[in-house]
Amino acid sequence: MNLALSAVGAVVRNVGALSPRAGAAIALPLFARVAAPRPVGLREQPTMAQARRSTVHIPGLARTGVDVVVYEWGRGDTVVALAHGWNGRASQFAVLVRELVAEGHRVVAFDAPGHGETPGNGTYLIDWIEAFGALQRRYGRLHAAIGHSFGGLATLIAAADGVVIDRVVTVAAPADADTLLIQFQAMLDYGDATAAALRTRFAERYFAGEADPFARLSPVRRPLPAGIPLLAVHDERDRLVPLGEVSRIASANPGAHTLVTRSFGHNRVLEADPVLDAVIDMLAVAKPGARTLDQNSIAGASPLPTRSSRAKAPATARPREVVTTLAAR
Repeated sequence: MNLALSAVGAVVRNVGALSPRAGAAIALPLFARVAAPRPVGLREQPTMAQARRSTVHIPGLARTGVDVVVYEWGRGDTVVALAHGWNGRASQFAVLVRELVAEGHRVVAFDAPGHGETPGNGTYLIDWIEAFGALQRRYGRLHAAIGHSFGGLATLIAAADGVVIDRVVTVAAPADADTLLIQFQAMLDYGDATAAALRTRFAERYFAGEADPFARLSPVRRPLPAGIPLLAVHDERDRLVPLGEVSRIASANPGAHTLVTRSFGHNRVLEADPVLDAVIDMLAVAKPGARTLDQNSIAGASPLPTRSSRAKAPATARPREVVTTLAAR
């Protein structure tokens, strides 16, 4: 923990020891605050330079309105939406964007408030969910939605909320909002009474009037609608989101496929060759109502096509660590 974070944690702990509600009042703005936007990587710049830029308007965390920057590549009929994670940005999907465009998809991604090119200092899940709704209104039915980390959680919630998505992929995603609050408590090391007060304050501030917003924000308690194929990806060496979260997500969605990789960590997994292959294969399967991934696996039919069995456009070199698990749960 750096000195600044340690000092903030001490303030929340000390104030919370006297008044849990006061400690929670200090902690809540920190919970929604994002760091300065990460730069676009050198290898990502050519892909971002080719993007068609626009904006969609959402209410934003403060409900005063935010113009969210949207990027679009390709001209295909099937629209694939990408959602980055906390302190991430759309450019992290550059390698996947090139793969999806080569497969004939139209790809759209956004920078959430306070991330990338979208202005703002604070944000939360509601902004990602509303961004998905805005994309739905612009593009219609989504062939697929792919979310990384916090964006994976938002993708699952958006689909459960009614955004029409034919298939979902999560990468390094937490299983519910409670996981994030637990991690935040561990990071600042404040007491359980302050944690309980923060949970209450969080619900009142961002989800006023909802009896139990944590049910809505839990893909474990509120899984995907029946018939939507799910691929949940995680890496064994992810140091930010525990590996066990992928099992929680898969267990809540019977028939989900899990892909567990080794040696990529939390961010590099987005460029991992086995992950790119699995995503492309997932998106190539017939639409729900025909043959889905889980039906194929359960029936013992022929395995999904591998990269070597498909005609592929040349791609830049990608790491190829061993895949440890690929199975229907």
